[in-house]
Amino acid sequence: MTSSRRVPLPDGLDGLRVDVALARLFGLSRTSAVDLVTAGAVLLDGRAPAKSDRVSAGSWLEVSLPEPEREVASSAEPVNGLRVVYDDDDIVVVDKPVGVAAHPSPGWTGPTVTGGLAAAGLRLSTSGAAERQGVVHRLDVGTTGLMVLAKSETAYSSLKDAFRERTVDKRYTALVQGHPDPTRGTIDAPIDRHPTHDYKWAVVAGGRPSITHYETVEAFRAATLLDIKLETGRTHQIRVHMAAVRHPCVGDLTYGADPTLAERLSLTRQWLHASSLSFAHPADGREVSFTSPPPPDLAHALELLGEPT
Repeated sequence: MTSSRRVPLPDGLDGLRVDVALARLFGLSRTSAVDLVTAGAVLLDGRAPAKSDRVSAGSWLEVSLPEPEREVASSAEPVNGLRVVYDDDDIVVVDKPVGVAAHPSPGWTGPTVTGGLAAAGLRLSTSGAAERQGVVHRLDVGTTGLMVLAKSETAYSSLKDAFRERTVDKRYTALVQGHPDPTRGTIDAPIDRHPTHDYKWAVVAGGRPSITHYETVEAFRAATLLDIKLETGRTHQIRVHMAAVRHPCVGDLTYGADPTLAERLSLTRQWLHASSLSFAHPADGREVSFTSPPPPDLAHALELLGEPT
């Protein structure tokens, strides 16, 4: 059996390849998206596109989805360590623990933020793709910290616009290897999928514009604690940008971090935490701000780093 979906392409997907846009809209793997395009199951403004064709915001995408492909682990199950920081009729702000995905996706069988909130009896907006309704931005599975999700349809639309227009103040704390020079600066480099490793991202000519601002908080012997502000929100943006300037996040072995240092600090993931989030509340426009301290594993790594060797 198949299910037909017809949706307008949002601004955030403008300029992407058809297969990439399809994967992001419906939570599919890139391989599955390519297979659907190749099989003629996809129409872009009424015509069958090639997988490498580029999409434009406002165009209509029609796709016949096999039912099994859309079945993802969306069960409502409690999530240990998922903390609700704020909750009202329009939004919910959570502090996400490590090892938890933002929403279900093919191949992921672990806990999710949306599943944890459903188990807690919190109803999210029905806007967005079925697998990630209410989700307006994401954190990597291995990144902890603050996320806001929409509960009302109005909030979903307002927050999506705010993230797209870069009016949301997203700040992260990151421990990176070495000592960035200058101690504060901006990395402005386009990001796209890695040319040879599909599970990674990289600075690529012709990629999507990506801007990261950083400032030194504290310098240690082997690493530096940074306060990072994102203008854009690309997948793995901080990890990719810091690796590109040869200061990968400590513990981020995927992007070239030193495994010996990670082991010494008892880190099993990248030292990266979404520490603050500020935005205009979608209901009345008032500024709301939330903060989150580093979780125990990251705090412990800092303690070890500060000890004499």
